[in-house]
Parts: sequence; structure tokens; C-alpha cells
Amino acid sequence: MKKRVTIHDIARIAGVSPATVSRVLSKSSYPVSSDMRKKIERLAEEHDYIPNMVGKQLKTHKNMTIGVIVPTISNPFYSSVVLGIEEMARRNNYHVFLCNSLQNPKQEDEYLEKLFENQVKGVVLSSISFNRALLTRLIKLGLKVIAIDQPIDLQDVFQIKFDYRKGGYMATQYLLDKGHRRIAFITAPLDRPSRQSIFDGYRDALQDAGIAVEERLVNVSEPAEGDETRGEFENGKLLTRRLFDLDELPTAVFACNDMTALGVINELTAHGVKIPEQMSVVGFDNIDFSQMIAPPLTTIHQPSYEMGKLAYNMLMELMGGGQAEIDIVLQPKLIERSTVAVKK
Repeated sequence: MKKRVTIHDIARIAGVSPATVSRVLSKSSYPVSSDMRKKIERLAEEHDYIPNMVGKQLKTHKNMTIGVIVPTISNPFYSSVVLGIEEMARRNNYHVFLCNSLQNPKQEDEYLEKLFENQVKGVVLSSISFNRALLTRLIKLGLKVIAIDQPIDLQDVFQIKFDYRKGGYMATQYLLDKGHRRIAFITAPLDRPSRQSIFDGYRDALQDAGIAVEERLVNVSEPAEGDETRGEFENGKLLTRRLFDLDELPTAVFACNDMTALGVINELTAHGVKIPEQMSVVGFDNIDFSQMIAPPLTTIHQPSYEMGKLAYNMLMELMGGGQAEIDIVLQPKLIERSTVAVKK
């Protein structure tokens, strides 16, 4: 393997000090003759010189990298959040280390540790772990953390939350207003606060309407590791099949997220059920795919891209020694499209 060229190697070949090479390659305004500047730049290019950013950060005590840890980038919701973070980071000459925990708490901790070892001082985290021992220790050592999507119950963690319960209530109430009374709820495991809150909103809306929650209409999938996005689509299909075992089909399905809703629609269509004429469907998230299918999906909008931009700005405020708002709660919005019909 070819040895990595350092500033000291370039300096030795050029016959100048390492400080002079550093000034030229960092585009410093320090006076260096035009000929020598060109010579150093040529040598750096010929020898494939790449700056050692960690070493530079140790010297300057300034890190231009932030970490982002999400369950999986394959989930379009998290993809949108990350795009928002990256847009703001790029504008401000910051770099983003993106990590996928893949629903594994141990993997999440390993990424936190590695990021901190690499001098990363700020992290945007969508946590799936309930063990806060490592995170508490790193925060005490100076790590700044912005929690998104899932709450982290630690005093020094700043939160960007979403009112999932309100969103669940809003979706269910919309179906009730359309005349539906037998509304199925299909969801990934209720092992995250967000999903549990969506279910709580569903239950509350039914109870406020004087309708008992039918256990047979609440279908929850088993926990699974791997590709969460494909898994949720497949779960939507699998859990929809269970509905056909009922004596009477529900007239509407509320899915915990849009990928699950797409699985629901796929399976219903395969069984010849017309949407929305015979079955109404509502999703949650408002990912881009939700408006690309036919018919386009009625869903609850989460401002994921805006959440990413806000998370970056809050993190920069903290890392700069300022004081951000401790908790911000973003609000849901119903997006009416074409998968819900009035129950006749």
C-alpha cells in the first residue's frame, strides 16, 4: 500500500519549512513567492497529498464535522431529515458523518463512541436505545446532542419533537368524519415512543367518538432487524392479509407510516379491493412516495426536511456556546389526497 504523503514530505522535497507548505495548501494570505507557491501546489498534486483533518483539528481545536445517527437511511423520512442537515452543513463548510444504527442499540453506542474518538463534538441523534450510560458519559465530556424523532430523557439533551399523538388523533378523526367506524390500525412494533404515541392518538379519537377499540382491528408486527423500510412495506402486506381472516372487513385502515400504508395498498389491490371505494387508507409521514402512487396517499405530514435544518441550527448554537431552546415540538398537518372516501 502506498504510504500517505505528509506536509513534512512535501516540505523536504520543496526545500522549505513545513509551516510554509501548510500556509500555501491552506490558502493562507501569509506572503510566499508566486514561484514557490506554484511549486508546492504542483508537488502536492503530483504526490497525491490529502490533508489530515483530524490532525488539523487537534492543532486548531476546531472541528468542522458533525455526526448524524439514524435507524436507517433507507427510510425516506430519515433521508429527508439528513438532506436538511446536509444542506445547512454544506452552506457553512461543515461535513457530516452519517451512521445507520440499523435498529441495533449496541451499534448506536459504537457509533457514538467512534464519533467522539474522532473529535466530533456534536451529534444529531434519532435513538432506538434505552440505555443512556454511554451517552451520559459523553455528554459530561463535552458532546453536544440534539435528539430528533425519538425523545431522550436526559437533562442536557436538546429535543426536536413531533406531536405524534396529535397526528394519530387527527388521522383517525378524519376517517371518523368521513363516516368510518370500523378503522383498523396497522403498525410496526410499538417499541418506540413515536409509534406508541400514534396509537394513543388513534385510541383517543375512537374513545372520544364513543367507539371501543377492537383488539382484532389492531395489528402489530413482530420486531425485525435489517432493512426497516422494506420490512415495513412487507409488514403492511402481511398485516393486511390478516384482515381477510375477519368475519367483516374494516372500512378503513390507518397505518403507522407511509411505507406500511404502501404495503397495505399493495395487498388490498392484489385482493381486488378498490381504494378508496371499498377501503380507505391513511398513512403517516408524507414521504415523497406517498404522492407518486395511484391513487396518491392521504397522510399526516411531518416536516422532516425542516426538522433536519432546525437540528443543524440548534447544534451549531450549542457548539458555539449559545443556548438553544430545550424542547421544540413540531405540529402535524393532514394532507388530503385520494385514498379516503365517504362511508355510505
